[in-house]
Amino acid sequence: MDHDGVLALYDRAMREGAQPDSPDARIERVGRVVRQVSSGSGWNGVVWSDLDAAGADTAIAEQVAYFGGLGREFEWKLYGHDLPVDLGQRLSAAGFTAEPEETLMIAEVNALDLDAGEPEGIRLVPVTDAAGVDLVADVHEKAFGTDSSRLRRQLLARLTDDPDGVVAVVALAGDDPVSAARMELVPGTRFAGLWGGGTVEAWRGRGIYRALVAHRARAAVERGYRYLQVDASAQSRPILERLGFVALTTTMPYVYVP
Repeated sequence: MDHDGVLALYDRAMREGAQPDSPDARIERVGRVVRQVSSGSGWNGVVWSDLDAAGADTAIAEQVAYFGGLGREFEWKLYGHDLPVDLGQRLSAAGFTAEPEETLMIAEVNALDLDAGEPEGIRLVPVTDAAGVDLVADVHEKAFGTDSSRLRRQLLARLTDDPDGVVAVVALAGDDPVSAARMELVPGTRFAGLWGGGTVEAWRGRGIYRALVAHRARAAVERGYRYLQVDASAQSRPILERLGFVALTTTMPYVYVP
């Protein structure tokens, strides 16, 4: 893979040319910053910037003032190759809090092993309605130990308003949800994003995560997408590398609470 070429393509298509990730959101370009603004409970934040040392602090202050005026928490999603090189330090100095670093990983779908089947005792079920969303939310809470109410609202809204833009799946052991994940499709680009993959602790290490990746990759192929993109945690990165994903850069959320 041409790492630099694919990273440049990703920046143009998925960041500078970002599309809103929910029906109640919009994308705005202000100077050398691209941000998403949600009118509901969706994600607010900066998805791309092209800054230099002379203008970075001013741009940061403008975003703080804008989202502060709305009374909203927001995230500045910082990538490892973003400039200036001390942008993370500048965000911290402006009152942002850094969250755990992840790795942007990319794979060409045609280069992946898509034959991974369902592990013994597991069946994969497409999520298409509120009942399925509840199963995904249940897995999310058990796997990550966090509240899933926001995920529940956003996924249900996406399935209702844009069913062709998301592929969600839950893994069941009998009737118990033990793993879940989704894929978000970005029309007009070559990228499909893998999100929310999580497995209940007692069921990890059995090949379920791999099966969920293969399931979504096959769906991406059917829809004509070339690349899969993942913001990988330290836990999922080794699995993805074995499947054929490569690391392009890092990504770290910086969160500002008014």
